[in-house]
Amino acid sequence: MRRVFVLLTVALFALIFWRLVGGYSELQALRPLAEHYVVQGPIELGAPNIVTGILITYRGFDTLGEVAVLFMVAASVGVLLKGESAAAEAEAETGAEANDDSGPRRPAGEIVRTGMQILLPMILTFGAYVIVNGHLSAGGGFQGGAIVASGVMLMLLARRGATLNVALLSVVESFAGVIYVFIGILGLVLAGGFLDARFLPRGEFGAFFSAGAIPLISALLGVKVGAELSVIIDRFRS
Repeated sequence: MRRVFVLLTVALFALIFWRLVGGYSELQALRPLAEHYVVQGPIELGAPNIVTGILITYRGFDTLGEVAVLFMVAASVGVLLKGESAAAEAEAETGAEANDDSGPRRPAGEIVRTGMQILLPMILTFGAYVIVNGHLSAGGGFQGGAIVASGVMLMLLARRGATLNVALLSVVESFAGVIYVFIGILGLVLAGGFLDARFLPRGEFGAFFSAGAIPLISALLGVKVGAELSVIIDRFRS
């Protein structure tokens, strides 16, 4: 009976996917809303990368909420894992028997250490490039912050005894969030709405210093996301 139920389920999903694939047809033209963003977005914002322009300006409230959710995740992971580590330390102090696998951690292999020494500067440089050029090409604060956090993870894997200054990262992350909201208020007062980047000069289209406050907001997002993900990685490591 169980096999029959599984077969029927698989057949049902196959039918659904077949209908989806069979009814797919490529759009020959943009929908009206997409056409408005693609045509008017670069003109209004001065950013060649319309995706970054939409994320930071048109749906800036959503981006602020996403960053806030990531902050709550980092804080929750820190509280939960810190409580577990504190309980383990208390158990060790009372003389409880240690598990068989609780011995000292083995050092990282030579390949990992050498790879970290070679790749870490390149990863951090590439992450910074993706952050500051998000208004010109593919990238932005979220992507660049994740790249920077991957470099931090590689460093922690190569140096098992290394520790991150979580308190400093928390201060940096909070400071970036405060400036982010402050820039949003400036857009509300000096431009057309909250997180409206046009309160700064748009500059020459395609230039590095252009698109108003979009590069600044993207940099703040990169710092905030990179710090939050680094804290999460450090907490899971401990």
